[in-house]
Amino acid sequence: MRYNRKIVLKNGRECILRNGTESDGQAVFDNFNLTHEETDFLLSYPDENSFDAVQEAEFLKEKTESENEIELLAVVDGIVAGTAGIESVGAKYKVRHRAELGIAVAREYWGLGIGRALTEACIECARKAGYSQLELTVVGDNQAAISLYESAGFQEYGRNPRGFCSRISGWQELVLMRLELDKN
Repeated sequence: MRYNRKIVLKNGRECILRNGTESDGQAVFDNFNLTHEETDFLLSYPDENSFDAVQEAEFLKEKTESENEIELLAVVDGIVAGTAGIESVGAKYKVRHRAELGIAVAREYWGLGIGRALTEACIECARKAGYSQLELTVVGDNQAAISLYESAGFQEYGRNPRGFCSRISGWQELVLMRLELDKN
């Protein structure tokens, strides 16, 4: 699946939202490690990264060639500021209508509209891929993200009070959210 769009951020700078490609492997690897170090709201820690830059490049190539999955980059002045993607829940008939959304933006770029732009791009791509439901999980203390997702139409459908066990803060409640794509 392919995507390419130019947006203007709240600070007036340009940002390109586009597919990650094989040549972005190192930059995306570095962004992953940075974003997962900067916040305790993501699934893993940098030392748990199961990819190296070469594997990241291969992952990006697979997503670009996929008809129903994508990994998007937000690029500002040649720097990968954030990533987001949609991934199928599964190929079996009972779940193939569902996709998961994941997103991470480097702290330096928070509050500029990148998270919203990536979320909206993923929603657009999920619709284009034919999914009827897009899902995500967010740490309950991440109120900024929850507000963003709610404003994009996601609704909470459950909570897991011990969803993450943080090295920093102990138990973290996870909020499960979904967006019905075939109702808009």
